[in-house]
Amino acid sequence: MRLWVQLTLGILVVMAAACGGEAPSTPATSEAPAAAPAPAGQGAILSDLVKDWQEQKDGLMKLADAMPEDKFGFKSTPAQRSYGEHIMHAALVNVDLLKLLGGKATGPTFTADSVKTKADIVAALAASYDYGTALLQEQTEATIAQSQEASWLGSSTRARMFWTLLSHSMDVYGQMVVYLRLNGIVPPASRGA
Repeated sequence: MRLWVQLTLGILVVMAAACGGEAPSTPATSEAPAAAPAPAGQGAILSDLVKDWQEQKDGLMKLADAMPEDKFGFKSTPAQRSYGEHIMHAALVNVDLLKLLGGKATGPTFTADSVKTKADIVAALAASYDYGTALLQEQTEATIAQSQEASWLGSSTRARMFWTLLSHSMDVYGQMVVYLRLNGIVPPASRGA
């Protein structure tokens, strides 16, 4: 839930800045952690995006690895994507949208047909997140707030493009959790400490 709050607040901050307004204040809660100072040369929005991107990579990698390889073809119903296809969908959407950012980093070249094994699929997911991390490292607080055309998103800031990918992958994450549960596997995030 913390990620959704951060995403929503981040979007509001960027929208307020773009409109010349002030960022909304956040209500004090006992569960909100104190914000860490941004690394030198990096503003709060970019720092939060990097942190959220890396945390999501870690969570999705653990989730992808939780399903045994012989279950990567599992579908909840015949019309649905398989577990492996869900992972590849997230990886492919990441790369396709990130390529619109331009940048010096070179995107991965895998396709839905070029990966067959669990190891290949999980590596493709990791590569999609590593590509995003490389592109984020190229950004400044000013460039992450710049708008550009983003296919079905229309004119969007680079930050919005990353938030869209974070949101999309959380949707895929939720579907993958159901697939694990249907196979009697407790998702890593639900296993407790």
